[in-house]
Amino acid sequence: MTRPVGVAVVGCGTISHQYLRNLTAFPDLRVVACADLDTDRAREVAKRYGVPVAGATEEAITHPDVELVVNLTIPSAHAAVAGAAIEAGRHVYNEKPFALDRESGTKVIEAAAAAGVRVGCAPDTFLGAGLQTAARLVAKGAIGTPLTALTLLQGPGPESWHPSPEFLFQRGAGPLFDMGPYYLTALVALFGPAVRVAAVARKAREERIIGLGPRAGVRFPVEVPTHTTTLLEFAAGQAATMVFSFDSPMHRSGFIEITGTEATMVVPDPNTFDGAVRLRRTLADDWVTIPAQGTTAGRGLGVLDMAQAIRADRPHRATGELGLHVLDVMLAVTASAERGEFLPVGSTCPIPGPLPAGWNPADGQPGRTPPEPESPMPGAAVG
Repeated sequence: MTRPVGVAVVGCGTISHQYLRNLTAFPDLRVVACADLDTDRAREVAKRYGVPVAGATEEAITHPDVELVVNLTIPSAHAAVAGAAIEAGRHVYNEKPFALDRESGTKVIEAAAAAGVRVGCAPDTFLGAGLQTAARLVAKGAIGTPLTALTLLQGPGPESWHPSPEFLFQRGAGPLFDMGPYYLTALVALFGPAVRVAAVARKAREERIIGLGPRAGVRFPVEVPTHTTTLLEFAAGQAATMVFSFDSPMHRSGFIEITGTEATMVVPDPNTFDGAVRLRRTLADDWVTIPAQGTTAGRGLGVLDMAQAIRADRPHRATGELGLHVLDVMLAVTASAERGEFLPVGSTCPIPGPLPAGWNPADGQPGRTPPEPESPMPGAAVG
C-alpha cells in the first residue's frame, strides 16, 4: 500500500472545518499541520481535528512530512501563499478564486512547472455526484448536442447571516468572484473553455450593514459590483446567460439549465456535491428525475484526487489551469462591464476527465483509484 500524502492546511477560518472533516477522514491523506496568521486559532483547529502540528505558515509549509499544501487563506493571499509553498517544493491546492489578477495567477502556474510540482484549485464540486451524473448524461447524448445554458444566483447578500462579511464585498469577492467560480467551473467542465464575454454590472448600495452576530449594526463599504449579468461564448460553440447578484430580495441559487438539440436538463446546485438531474424533452412531456450517482463526500475531493494522482503519476482534475481560466473569465467579465463591449478570453485549459461512477474516497487505495479517465468531458466536438 502506498503511503498517504502528507497535507498542511494553511488558513483556519470557517471553510477549513468543511475541508478538515474530510481531509482527516480520507485514508489516502494525512493532515500533518495547520497554520494561520492567528496561531491560537491554528492550534485550536488542529486540536479539534487531531492534527499534530500547528503554528505559523512557514512552519507548516516546510514541515518535512508535508507534500501538499491546502491554501484556504483569503483571496488576496492566495497567490503569495501558493508561491511560498511552491518555493518550498510542495504541491499546492488553492481555494477559489485562484488569484486576484492574471499576472500573479500565471506566475503561480509557471513557478510550479519550473519546480516540478502540481497546482490545484477549488471549487471541486464538479467532482460530486450531482454534476458528474449530469456530465455522464451529456456525454451519452441524453440532451443531444448542448447548445445553451442559463444560470441564476440571486439573493439579498451574505451580510444578513455572515458575522464578518466585509471581505465578501472587497476586491476578489462580490457575487461574481465569490460564487461565480462554482457556476463557471461547472460549465467549463461540461462545455470546455470559454472564448468571449459581454457583461453589465451594478452596485446597489455603497454601504452594507452586518445583520448577525456581535458586530450586528456595523456599516462597511462595498468595493465591488453586487450584480453582474453576463453573456458567455464557449470555444465549442455553446452560449450561456449568467446572473450573479447580491441585490435581489428573492433567492434563486443553484440554478443551471442546459438546453440541447433533443432536451433540456436542470443541473444540481454547483455549490453542492449532490442533487438529482431533471430532463424534459418537450412541453408535452413530464420532467424525468434521474438520481445522482457518485460521491457526496464534500469539499476536499479535489485535494484527494490530486493526492491520488501524485501517487499514480496521472493528471488530476481540479487543476490550476482550470482555476486560472475561470479567473480569466471573471476578469474579462469585469472589464467588459467597465468598457461596455465584448471581450475575448485569452486563456484555455484542459477539460477535466470524468470520475468513474463507483469512485469511493473511503476506499483508501492511493495510486490505484480512480483510473485514468477514458475520455474528456463532453463539449469539445460541438460547433
